[in-house]
This record gives sequence, structure tokens and C-alpha cells, in this order.
Amino acid sequence: MNDEVYMQRCLELARMGMGNVSPNPMVGCVIVCEGEIIGEGFHQKIGQAHAEVNAINDVLNKHGDQAASLLKKATAYVNLEPCAHFGKTPPCADLLVKHQLKKVVIGNTDPFAGVNGKGIEKLKAAGITVVTGVLEKKCWVFNRRFFTRIQKQRPFIILKWAQTANGYFAPIEATQQWISGPMAKQLAHQWRSEEDAILVGKNTALIDNPQLTARNTIGKNPTRIVIDRTLTIPESHHIYNDAAKTIIFNELKTDVVENVHFVQMEDMQFYLAQKIAFQLYLMDIQSVMIEGGVQTLNHFIAAGLWDEARIFTSPTTWETGIKAPLIKGNVIEKLQIGTDTLTIYSAI
Repeated sequence: MNDEVYMQRCLELARMGMGNVSPNPMVGCVIVCEGEIIGEGFHQKIGQAHAEVNAINDVLNKHGDQAASLLKKATAYVNLEPCAHFGKTPPCADLLVKHQLKKVVIGNTDPFAGVNGKGIEKLKAAGITVVTGVLEKKCWVFNRRFFTRIQKQRPFIILKWAQTANGYFAPIEATQQWISGPMAKQLAHQWRSEEDAILVGKNTALIDNPQLTARNTIGKNPTRIVIDRTLTIPESHHIYNDAAKTIIFNELKTDVVENVHFVQMEDMQFYLAQKIAFQLYLMDIQSVMIEGGVQTLNHFIAAGLWDEARIFTSPTTWETGIKAPLIKGNVIEKLQIGTDTLTIYSAI
């Protein structure tokens, strides 16, 4: 039971790195000696110290001359297997071995080829007791973006839209008309700050002229991604401003103009979702939220390229309109957000 309590604390710490560590996983570390937490840490920013380093340093800073002897009697809890390779930082498994910890408790093994059991092997070879699989499912769900990118060579893909009570997505005429309420909009901005990128199609960009930022919440703006085959969106539209990096997938050119990256693709009418997913993987984009329009959403649904769908259903009904996408998945959560009902699906 104590193992689960300390692992839950690892996840609480790890969450504090959300939005700042991608494409790395979110990791927290808790160091316990004789039933007391003597140090904590989490991975705070890509390229900087990992969770285990920060937790060890916390012990050293708090306990001074006693730190070395405490660490030799201590158990380290970490939600992901300590790394065993030299990346932007040295291997965390080596650090735990250096300080001669007694035991390491792990949530998930790391499927990344440079780790994938090698961290555990290093620990065991040094005589450290290793326990794995504590809160394993919860830890996996927590880092599902990272695991999806490593195991499927694509980003974690979230579909998001609002629909009326009778299933309409947008007016037939090319005009903007809000469906969901202000609380849903606020939540959507929070979601944007949690993902690497946000994607829309050309028509959504033309009709709604969205900013695609997280301006109504605290957090970073996602990378904005727009599908515009023939580059018809005027440069006066918000996607061209300097609020965030913008990637425009098109068939005409590859170029970088300040914060706007034009990426040329061939034959975008074929396998568009697959091409975009792989291109984003190559760009180290670990997660993307697709906000429309209906044609773009349907491309990804038809290709089976989605992991989660977040759908706001308003009590409003329309007489006519463009029908919302149809999706089959497992309902994992249903919430009331103001006047709207939010249903969250996971892919089957």
C-alpha cells in the first residue's frame, strides 16, 4: 500500500512538468528512508536534469553530511524506468548506482530502445532490489502521449469538437457560430496548453479565423498546424501572427518565414492523415489536438488515427447544418461543463 502512495506522489510531481518536457516523458521521483520522504524531484524542462537527479540533489541539499548514509538505506520511487543511456543528460540508473540506494520501485518500464529494461539491468547488477509494475496502468495512462510516440511512431492524437443536441457541427453557410458555452471554451484553452500542437483544416482557418492559442489560461501556446494545400489563407489571418510557431502543410513550397514553417507535401488528397501523423512524429511533436473542421476530423477517423475524442454536446438544437463526425470508441468519462455535456472517448 505504501508503494502505491509514494508512486501516486511521483505522478503528482511529474504532472508539474506537463507542457515543458515533450518529447520526453513526464517523470517524478520520491526518495524514502525508514518511512520518511527525504527528497523529491521531477523532470522540469526538456534538456535539463531528470527527476532522479533533482530528487538526489534535494536529499543532498536537505540533509548535508547525513545524505550519503541516508541514501544507502533509501528506496527511490519513480513512475518510469531510470534511463540507461547518454542523451542530453547522463544515465539516471548510473546515478542511483553511484549513491548505492537499497531499492528502486518503478511504475512502467521504458519502451524507448535506448532504455527498455537496460536501466533495470544496471540497477540489479549493482545489487539494488528492483520492483516494477506499481500503479502500472495509471502510470501508463499518465504518459500515454510518450508511449504512443515511441511504440506507434506517431503523436498521441486527440479529436475535439462541439455539436448540437441533434448532431450538427457547423452551419451550412460558411459562417462562424458558437455551439458550446464559455466554460467549455475555457477548458479547451487549458487543453491546448497541455498539448504540443493544435491542428485545423483550411476551411476552419478561413471561416473562424482562429488564434489557436491558450490565451485564456496559464501555460504555453501549442504549435499551430494548418492544412492549406494551395496556400489560400490570407496572411492577415491570425495563424500568421507571432503568438506561436505555425506549421502550414501545403503542396507548393517548403520555407521558413519567421515563426511560420511551410512544409510541402505531395498528393495531399491521398493518405493525408497518415502523412501528417508521420511528419509530426519526425518533428518530435508528441501530441496533437485536432479541432476541425469536419472534413479534417473525418480523415483521421477514417484512417483510425486517433487515441482520444473529446466532444462537447450543447443543449441547443438546429434545424439544419453540417453533421458532426460519427465516432466509435469506449466512453471513459462523461462530465457536465456548464450547460454542455462533455463525453470523452478512447479508441477501441
